[in-house]
Amino acid sequence: MTTHLKDKAIMSRIIWVGAVAYDPKVVTIWEGMRRYFHEESRLSVEVVLFQSYEMQVCALLAAPGDPTPRIDIAWNTNLAYLQADAWSEQRCRPIAMRDTDIGWETKIVSATGGQVATLADLRNRTLALGSRDSGHAAILPVHFLEREGLVEGQQYRTLRFNSDLGKHGDTGTSEAEVVRAVLDGRADAGAIGSPFWRKLRSERLVPEGALTEIWTSPPYNHCMFTARPDLEPSLEQRFVEALSGMSYDNPSHRAVLDAEGLRRWEPPHLDGYDSLRQASAQQGFFNHPISWLTEG
Repeated sequence: MTTHLKDKAIMSRIIWVGAVAYDPKVVTIWEGMRRYFHEESRLSVEVVLFQSYEMQVCALLAAPGDPTPRIDIAWNTNLAYLQADAWSEQRCRPIAMRDTDIGWETKIVSATGGQVATLADLRNRTLALGSRDSGHAAILPVHFLEREGLVEGQQYRTLRFNSDLGKHGDTGTSEAEVVRAVLDGRADAGAIGSPFWRKLRSERLVPEGALTEIWTSPPYNHCMFTARPDLEPSLEQRFVEALSGMSYDNPSHRAVLDAEGLRRWEPPHLDGYDSLRQASAQQGFFNHPISWLTEG
């Protein structure tokens, strides 16, 4: 095959994108994204939905003949991106993220007027955590508190809600359980992500003034589009250019962007993953794919 024909074949082939179906809205979001790619960017993109990020990462790293779907690009959580990076020996490529993926924080909240008003008050008390694979509601809180001299099981107890394992906290279900546990007294404080904390207040999901923020973590970054190691650079470039072509000023684009929770797509900001990388390694999330899902 001549170079020209080979390049033409590459540019016309389907780009298979993976996403995790953590909520029914994911179908609507990716129907809109697919329509945009096909109709406006003239890019042949098809979407594969997974039930867990670990299976999605396995598909991203699958070799020809492996008994699993193969995808070219994965829409990954921060943990899934780091798992792909670790399991591919740093050969997967981060290619794009949302503006809202930059500068997440974890909040520790307690009942207003209760016995926990500072981190020091957590000693010998109970902290509620979300699903153990949630970077913002479990992995990083434990990591950051250890830096502050508070070790889980030693200086404080935990009440964990592993309600959406495999979804990396995307559903928000475990964070809602954390908040309920704090409000009904089963836990003295709870860890949630800053977006969920903003939602609680803006949508008045809890009585006004019922919860107090007692601690905020250092910032970190969240989701990342991740390309498989052998994806043709030309296809990767076209995909990124298509994302960059989405404008919040365009009403049809805005509907999809709002549903996915962003205003613009950003190039990778790689300086916001070090804490989660360290915490995930310490807590065993880079062990053999999916093995930890059945642990504990």
